[in-house]
Amino acid sequence: MAGFKDVIGHEQIIEHLKNAIAMDKISHAYILNGPDGAGKMMLAEAFAAALQCEKKGTEGCMECHSCKQAASHNHPDILYVHHDKPNTISVDDIRTQINKDIMVKPYSGPYKIYLVDDAQKMNQQAQNALLKTIEEPPSYVIILLLTTNADAFLPTILSRCIRLDLKPVQDELIRKYLMKEYQIPDYQAEVSVAFAQGNVGKAIRLASSEYFKELKDSAVQILKRIKEIDIYEMGEAVKQISEYKLEINDYFDIMMVWYRDVLMYKATMDINGLIFKEEIYEIKQQASKSSYHGIERILKALEKAKMRLNANVNFDLVIELLLLTIKEN
Repeated sequence: MAGFKDVIGHEQIIEHLKNAIAMDKISHAYILNGPDGAGKMMLAEAFAAALQCEKKGTEGCMECHSCKQAASHNHPDILYVHHDKPNTISVDDIRTQINKDIMVKPYSGPYKIYLVDDAQKMNQQAQNALLKTIEEPPSYVIILLLTTNADAFLPTILSRCIRLDLKPVQDELIRKYLMKEYQIPDYQAEVSVAFAQGNVGKAIRLASSEYFKELKDSAVQILKRIKEIDIYEMGEAVKQISEYKLEINDYFDIMMVWYRDVLMYKATMDINGLIFKEEIYEIKQQASKSSYHGIERILKALEKAKMRLNANVNFDLVIELLLLTIKEN
């Protein structure tokens, strides 16, 4: 568990939570809404640690007994709601872990804090059970609902919680973080950040994933030699791509970023904005040989290939058509 100072980005949310502590205007229920890997749990845990900290500041000192318990996930008054069914948080989960527990006063801290991760998985009965608690909770209870989809909640729950939506984190902040904390080289950090789209968790996963590197290398290798591939060799290229069938959207995204780089270099002759800087020689070559119209056609073909695969069109056929379009343009 980390403190607010360890969270990358989300300055407005941190400011809101710190102000709530400073002014003693803490709500009994919060919704932290954002995609997987965006930092919801980190924010929730930092807030919980700050609320229970013995030094009573707006941020956990991470040195007192309470903060150390919070950091090791052993704090008796910071409770994680678990569920056995993978896709559902049931009414029993809410009743046994929250409703029946809240009348027991905090063991050591000033608050009793419940963290409900994947809260969008609460079925309607579970939400109704939680509603009773949110409507009239004891003064020491705080419930943090972490969700990828706040719109899945009943309007009555939404109206009784403070909703905080996590926004994408600036690319530059994530890039610096990857290079400093994970010793990722700049060009690799650049690519990971481009695909993460402001999601710190995803950027970390991509930057430290050998599989993503392999995927990227495969796509780049095909794009570098696509013009030389003869029609009779096309089957071999399709076969190479089909090894990444389960991650085909990531594969297409890599191709898209490549052609956006080609387009950008053609328009600006500037290397600074490129993602694939280490492939500048190839990017220059392709930019000089391709027309604007041709690059646009390739980008449209990639979008179309995604749509076709979503509609369950034959995989090999879709890939072959796509490669032919790239080759022709």
